[in-house]
Amino acid sequence: MYSKTILLAAAATVLLTTTAFQPKNGGIRRSTPEKQGMSSQHLALIDSAVNATIAVGDIPGAVVGIVRNGHLVYEKAFGYKSVYPEKEPMTVETMFDLASVSKCVGTTLSFMQLVEQGKVRLVDNVSYYIPEFQPWEDPETGEKVEITVQNLLTHSSGLAAYLPNTNAYIQEFGCDSPDSLMMYISTRIKRNFRPGTKQLYSCLNFITLQNILQRVTGERLCDYAQKNVFDALGLRHTTYFPLDFGPLKENPTLVQNYFADGLVPVGRPVWKPELVALCAPTEMLADSTVLLAQVHDPTARLANGGNSGNAGVFSCVEDLAVVCAALLNGGSYNGHRILGPQTVRKMFEVPGTDDPAVARALGWDTYYTGPYTSGDIFELDNVRGHTGYTGTSLILDPDTNTAVIILAHRVHPHDEGATGRLRGVVASIAAASIGR
Repeated sequence: MYSKTILLAAAATVLLTTTAFQPKNGGIRRSTPEKQGMSSQHLALIDSAVNATIAVGDIPGAVVGIVRNGHLVYEKAFGYKSVYPEKEPMTVETMFDLASVSKCVGTTLSFMQLVEQGKVRLVDNVSYYIPEFQPWEDPETGEKVEITVQNLLTHSSGLAAYLPNTNAYIQEFGCDSPDSLMMYISTRIKRNFRPGTKQLYSCLNFITLQNILQRVTGERLCDYAQKNVFDALGLRHTTYFPLDFGPLKENPTLVQNYFADGLVPVGRPVWKPELVALCAPTEMLADSTVLLAQVHDPTARLANGGNSGNAGVFSCVEDLAVVCAALLNGGSYNGHRILGPQTVRKMFEVPGTDDPAVARALGWDTYYTGPYTSGDIFELDNVRGHTGYTGTSLILDPDTNTAVIILAHRVHPHDEGATGRLRGVVASIAAASIGR
């Protein structure tokens, strides 16, 4: 039986030790901008851009990282990690709710491992793995066309962008009902167009990919990604569940006392205090608490239980720098490989179209689908990246071996902030610093 004293001591120890932040397996290599062919003087312009965004109230704070040639050359924290219920300064170790950036670093990287192992094929129909999954049907002729795995990855399936009414779904099926959610997507969600002819960005595509992965591997997505992607790269502060009830949920009295002691002033009782202490809170709820170390996305959190293909990963700049460096290095970093070079190239290709309207890579945005993130200076045809609703983004430019990571929480304490302009400005500054 764990005692309250042990929990208090553990939390106190964490507060003293988390600032050291020494990732296992070496973490990201560091260098000066000049050693990697960039200008530190020009990169300093990022400071004023982020501070200006904070000054107008678009974000309370942010952490920015620039990676070049496998080295983190710029890493800086700005503003506040929390402004409610009290102010807490931002640090470079802060973990953020990545929102839809989870799609690429969690779901896509995991799924592409199955593709390269021959366990899944991109051309397969979704119904091969999920028999109840319905095809698109032509409303005039009755012709039926199956949706493929590739359609899901490129958002060309025609599935609706989101649940039409999350509250209505929860009233019918309850919270944390992943099996019901997949059945709902399979049989009741509208298919808006013939698969492969248009693009409609959809969280439901990636929840479907999650379910394919789980049926093929017999593991939850969160467990598979943790073992085969995050742990495989030595990422110490990347996970789907920084808030984990663990044994605490078996002892309501202990939960009540632990919460009352104020170790976690917002959110819910925890079993991973060392991770929660690093997390930036997101939105204030109706009861005046704020979400802390729980995924902000309501479908992921309420309907899918936090283990979700569309959102749910929490991470920090240093860990994401390792992910970016690995992908820019053909899927390997520090001697740890998560994908083969040919698989990475395939993942970044735009399959079978010259039409910008459907120009998505496998699980990744291109310039055509995310122009505001890529800025104005990078040679944009090969830039890949993703954004997250909470204010997160990353882009990778294979041509210059450069990545730009912006972690912000524009939804804290209210969903009223903005990061769109900042993303493009920082990308332009980073690109323009190369070769100066």
